Amino acid sequence: MEYIDTLKTINTTELKTQMFDAAHDATETYIQDVLKGDDAFSCGFAWVNIDPKFKGNTRDGKAERKVLKEIGFELDYTGKRFSLWNPSKSYFQNIDCKEAGARAAAKVLEDVGFDAYPNSRLD
Repeated sequence: MEYIDTLKTINTTELKTQMFDAAHDATETYIQDVLKGDDAFSCGFAWVNIDPKFKGNTRDGKAERKVLKEIGFELDYTGKRFSLWNPSKSYFQNIDCKEAGARAAAKVLEDVGFDAYPNSRLD
């Protein structure tokens, strides 16, 4: 099945749930296994970026952007890619646990066919 055909059949509610659950689980596992429940070490931010495969003014581009917005992504400052900040919704400040969540969310989206990748920066 081609990417655009997959987009048309995606259940966005289910995909959103899978993405957030994977991010939450990865973050909680990191917090418990590595940080031992303490919010310690470097603080920062993590997010997931998606580079659209189609131009926004085409039929396929509009369909792609519709799905991205339905799962919670917003156009970033470049105006070219879409971002979702802190997909794990963790209140911990530790950057490593947030990165774990962003990696897990990106993996779920990559499995569907999106060009998704995690990003982070120190605060």
